[in-house]
Amino acid sequence: MIEKLLFATRFEELQFDALQSLLSLRQAGLNHVVFLSVIERDKVAMRRGSGYHKRTEVRLREKINIRFIDWAETLFEQGMEVGVYIVVGGWASQISAAAKKEEADLIVIGPQKKGLLSQFYSGSELLEMVHVTRTPLLVYKYHSSGSKSAQQPFARPLVAVDFANGDNRSALSFFKALGDVVEEATLIHVLHEKRLKGESAMAVQSARKESRRQLETMCDTLEAAGIAARPRVYVGETVSEIERAARENQASMIVTTASRRSNISARFGGSVSRTVAEKTAYPTLIMPPEQPQEDIE
Repeated sequence: MIEKLLFATRFEELQFDALQSLLSLRQAGLNHVVFLSVIERDKVAMRRGSGYHKRTEVRLREKINIRFIDWAETLFEQGMEVGVYIVVGGWASQISAAAKKEEADLIVIGPQKKGLLSQFYSGSELLEMVHVTRTPLLVYKYHSSGSKSAQQPFARPLVAVDFANGDNRSALSFFKALGDVVEEATLIHVLHEKRLKGESAMAVQSARKESRRQLETMCDTLEAAGIAARPRVYVGETVSEIERAARENQASMIVTTASRRSNISARFGGSVSRTVAEKTAYPTLIMPPEQPQEDIE
C-alpha cells in the first residue's frame, strides 16, 4: 500500500502535472503528499569577502513556498493531506532524511543532469538514496522529449527480473498491493550474451526455458492478486534489451531492483538500475533489495 508519497522537485525538471499523473495511486491508498525542495549549498554558500547569502536563501525559500502553496491548495480540494520541506543541504542526503522522517512509501524525483565524470567522483545520488532509505524510488521522466506530457507510469510496468540477484520479492509485493492501478505488467529476464558464449544450442534453450518457467511462476503470483501479467525472455546486453522490451511491450515505466553491493562496488562495476534510470527514456522505479535475514534480526 502507498499511503505517503515524497515528491522531491527541482522545478525545472519536475512539474505539478507529473504529480497529477501519479494520483491514480489513490486507489492503492495514497492520501498524503510531502513536497520537498532542496536549496543546494553552492547557491547560498559562503564566499570570500561576502559571507553566507542569507538574503538569497530567503528569496529562494519564498519563491519555492509560493509554488508549493498553489500545488497544496489543489490537493486539499481533493481531500488529501500535504506536507512541505524547504531545506538547505545536499540533494541526496536531504531526500533520504525526509523520507525516513516521514516514513514515505514512495520517493519521486526527476532525472539527474550531472555529467558522467562528476557522478563518478561524487557518487551516484540514485545509489545513495536507494541504499540509505530502503524506499522505492521513482525517477520520473516525461515520455516525449519534444513536449512535456505527463502520463500514468504505473499503468503498464515492465519489471526487469534478475534471478542471479535473487531480490525480486520486493517488486512483486509492491505491485500486488497496487491492484487496479496496474492495467498489465510485463516481466522480463535478459540472458546476457557473455553467459551464453561457448554453450551449446541445447544449453541456451534450456536456460531460456528455465527463465521462462520462473517468470511464469511470478506472473501467476500477480494474476492471483488480480493483475494481468505476461512473461518475456530476451537475449543480449542487459540495459539495451530492457529498453527494447519496454518499446515492444508499450511499457509506461521500467522497474528494476537495486543491487546489494556497496556504492563503491556499484560505481566501479556498474549498476543496471542506475544505468536504466539515467540512460533510457522511460520513468524508472528502483526497488530496494531485500534485506538479508541477519540484517532484519
